[in-house]
Amino acid sequence: MATAKEQFLQQFGEHYGYPNAPKTIDQIRATEFNRLQDLVYLDHAGATLYSELQMESVFKDLTGNLFGPTNERATGLEASQSDSSSSTLEIVRDARQQIMTLSVLQVLDYCNASPKDYKCIFTSGATAALKLVGEAFPWSCNRAAAIAVDIEDVNPRIEGENFSTKISLHQVQRRKAAGLLEGEPMGDVYNLFAFPSECNFSGLRFDLDLAKIIKEDPSRILGTSVCKNGRWLVLIDAAKGSATIPPDLSKYPVDFVALSFYKLFGYPTGLGALIVRNDAAKLLKKSYFSGGTVAASIADIDFVKRREGIEELFEDGTASFLSIASLHHGFKILNCLTVSAISRHTTSLALYTRKTLLALRHGNGSSVCILYGRHNSMETCHKMGPIVSFNLKRSDGSWYGYREVEKLASLSGIQLRTGCFCNPGACAKYLGLSHMDLISNTEAGHVCWDDRDIINGKPVGAVRVSFGYMSTYEDAKKFIDFVTSSFMSPQNHVDNGKQLKGSLKHDREWILKSLSGEILTLKRVPEMGLISSFIDLSQGMLFIESPHCKEKLQIRLQLDSYDSAIQEIELQGQRYKVYSYSNETNAWFSEAIGRPCTLLRYSGSNHEYVLDRTKDVVACKDTNSAVSFANEAQFLLVSEESVSDLNKRICSDVQKGICGTEAQVNASRFRPNLVVSGGRPYDEDGWRDIRIGNQYFSSLGGCNRCQVINRSLNAGQVQKSKEPLATLASYRRVKGKILFGILLKYTSVNGEQQQCDSWLHVGQEVHPD
Repeated sequence: MATAKEQFLQQFGEHYGYPNAPKTIDQIRATEFNRLQDLVYLDHAGATLYSELQMESVFKDLTGNLFGPTNERATGLEASQSDSSSSTLEIVRDARQQIMTLSVLQVLDYCNASPKDYKCIFTSGATAALKLVGEAFPWSCNRAAAIAVDIEDVNPRIEGENFSTKISLHQVQRRKAAGLLEGEPMGDVYNLFAFPSECNFSGLRFDLDLAKIIKEDPSRILGTSVCKNGRWLVLIDAAKGSATIPPDLSKYPVDFVALSFYKLFGYPTGLGALIVRNDAAKLLKKSYFSGGTVAASIADIDFVKRREGIEELFEDGTASFLSIASLHHGFKILNCLTVSAISRHTTSLALYTRKTLLALRHGNGSSVCILYGRHNSMETCHKMGPIVSFNLKRSDGSWYGYREVEKLASLSGIQLRTGCFCNPGACAKYLGLSHMDLISNTEAGHVCWDDRDIINGKPVGAVRVSFGYMSTYEDAKKFIDFVTSSFMSPQNHVDNGKQLKGSLKHDREWILKSLSGEILTLKRVPEMGLISSFIDLSQGMLFIESPHCKEKLQIRLQLDSYDSAIQEIELQGQRYKVYSYSNETNAWFSEAIGRPCTLLRYSGSNHEYVLDRTKDVVACKDTNSAVSFANEAQFLLVSEESVSDLNKRICSDVQKGICGTEAQVNASRFRPNLVVSGGRPYDEDGWRDIRIGNQYFSSLGGCNRCQVINRSLNAGQVQKSKEPLATLASYRRVKGKILFGILLKYTSVNGEQQQCDSWLHVGQEVHPD
């Protein structure tokens, strides 16, 4: 890496690191971010990291001083007027006021905003700041409308123009509410133009000259149809952009700026600010009041006297005074390094990453990486923030799914972000998703947080890496090496077949649902893996136990034992009819997994296959109807030889010859229905059809594995590691999937259904093809 770093420094050394700061970037990482060690954190656009020195200073403050809310005298409480009490109260008040004043001044100074022209309102975050403006803005109710705009950076600039941004207007959306009047509005009319200083999807920084033009001559870029009446105010969402280039309010005197402090220096979370221009603040109309925002009120009549200060009027309830007191430790870091140096440092890493990713090629010369946003020259790098958003392609032109990238990155100790980053507009724009695409994807069951990353051959999200003030060249290099080693090697395609109709009797007939309606899975609730079950068909009972519950639970298998009505739920885009259980049963499962839940059972099962563990046999019955909550297939086969080969690879590749028993896995880790032995490792990959006794099965292809197989049970606890998925990813990755074991379906013979009441026995021979 030394030679590669020397080449990096030759090109970016002027901007990389902090040569004029007390510590170099390597010293900062070694002394203030020791917890990272071998981890690579590349999600600073989501939340940057707090330094250990910063938190030590915060802790010293909190343990060495007494803090309290700034409005120290609560309504209905009397304070002593003695000399000693008054003196103490004055000292406390002065100390609190100094803290608040210092914090406010630091926030205003960060955006170069004069305290004479601007006020700082503390909120719970940037979202709350935006919500405050939206609720209190003096909208003209009879003309309320919203227009989405697309801001394009024009390069080169249009001849004779000093402004390089083009605005495209989308369709006007009017509020649909009864009683709204048409025609010209009465009285003063105010309009609001809101935009981010930096796009959190692409990293594009928007020209803040846009704010000046909107305020002075809006028709120049918005057109006369939009700008018929009224005065335009401007809001900048600087939550992302202010981490490297905060808006200069002395140069661009906008009306509102929203900030979020954890994006600047990691801590505190849950605290943001709205910087508001004084003349704009006078226009805001609050429709309600709450604790701390009124000077007086009468409970049983409509009388209220609001506080006069803009901060006091809009900071509802008790301010987050401990978090506010911690701000100056974060600003101390930024001031020490300087924001301009942070911007140069992070931009150098982002530009290096963009250029390197763009240069990656498959063996046939096709591009590996498709980047979003501007990225092609040093001249435009100042227009891009420290964000790199992209998707990856295979050599045949098909897409790698962003979930695959995220999964493999996690196994490599790299934390990044995937999806649409809560920016659906930019996501649709850069990915070329039409309204029809978006609606169709949603109707098909796709939601923001699911694992469906490629639909109809198109990505529905992207991969994003972003850099912070403590990011290093080594972080960027490790990420690039990860992309190179993981996504430039050709792989053979294995068809995963189609979804199976059929099931084991009583298999996946039950689910747990949270009180909010979420269907709980082992991936999200690892404690579910501690629950074990046993079915006794002769008694018609399901026995369940958990180390978290003292008593075993018994459930009758007969559906007529339920006393609840059938209800409907939606799962994976399909609707199911389910039965519910008693409060006692729900309480048992709630205790078992450590969170409130209810047990539901599928009501329409035809019970195709029967598993009888007491006799080590499986009874089979065929039907054409789909049953249970199965999401992919009903039979999963794993071979002991494949598991043994995997364990050898774990020992040699991961443990480097030093292999403890805790690194070994057994077949049960993969949750198979059928386990076979006697062949060579991975023979099952090539099986198309198999016969066990006189029963026939067809292969649907390999089983795609996820992080669930990295969880093991030990002494009643769920433990998580990187194995075996990390090793499997090194040699079993095919077309975006990490395959182990094969999925099977029960098939007919010569078009005829197989006979009922036949059995599979442990020890029977397996005949492939």
